[in-house]
Amino acid sequence: MSKGPSPFSEIGRRARDLLTKDYNYDQKFSVAIPSSTGMGITATGIKKDQIFFGDLNLQYKGEKTTVDVKVDTYSSVTTKVAYDILDGAKTAISFTVPDHKSGKLDVNYLHPHAALNSSIGLNPSPLLEVSAAIGSKDVAIGGEVGFDTSSSSFTKCNAGLCFNKPDFSAALMLVDKGKTVKASYVHLIDPSTGTEVAAEMVHRLSSFENSFSIGSVHKIDPCTLVKTRFSNDGKIAILSQREWRPRSLGTFSVEYNTKDSNAAPKFGFSIALKP
Repeated sequence: MSKGPSPFSEIGRRARDLLTKDYNYDQKFSVAIPSSTGMGITATGIKKDQIFFGDLNLQYKGEKTTVDVKVDTYSSVTTKVAYDILDGAKTAISFTVPDHKSGKLDVNYLHPHAALNSSIGLNPSPLLEVSAAIGSKDVAIGGEVGFDTSSSSFTKCNAGLCFNKPDFSAALMLVDKGKTVKASYVHLIDPSTGTEVAAEMVHRLSSFENSFSIGSVHKIDPCTLVKTRFSNDGKIAILSQREWRPRSLGTFSVEYNTKDSNAAPKFGFSIALKP
């Protein structure tokens, strides 16, 4: 594992995952079939309201090369080829058929004291994105910029810093082109049960509006965990996840808006099988 800072996109991720990851209010089913030869197949189906859609993903992992091919319900074929140039440096090219403007080239570099990620669209008016983080595994500061050459405008301009330890993580971010401040914190209370609590506060500088979410996760036993989340808009969410066999998960989620008595609760479940 790298001793340097994580990419900019990882800043605040620990709290973000606790508050949002695995919550699902549709019906989802997936099957992943790995292979000792490096070839893997994953099939996913989702039912949203009365609409069903899915995709089939094939992945091949070589010594330095990874190839992903995904075919979805709409007959779109997305291909991504990643290659490890040297230690810490990776490049990838991706495109979707039939979208001839979807081509993109990514270059990522990890250094003991820095992480750099960049991408450029492979079309006449590309979208350019660059992000960087400097520091260490414990303390990092970084930023990201996106520029649309077709309109000569910035699509994003964000900055953030984080402080990480095994038992807690704190992050402060300036996003939405400097219009919003986000602060998040997650703390490990009991390592034996995996009990953690997290909170995120959002302040919009233009309208002086504030919002927050608080959540928790607790392992009832080695195979079962429960997550909870409460937001200032009155929404309460509960998730229960069970690993009923190694690497195979069943997840049930429910959300209820306490401020809207006419709104029906949202229910969802997902089953992920990995033989």
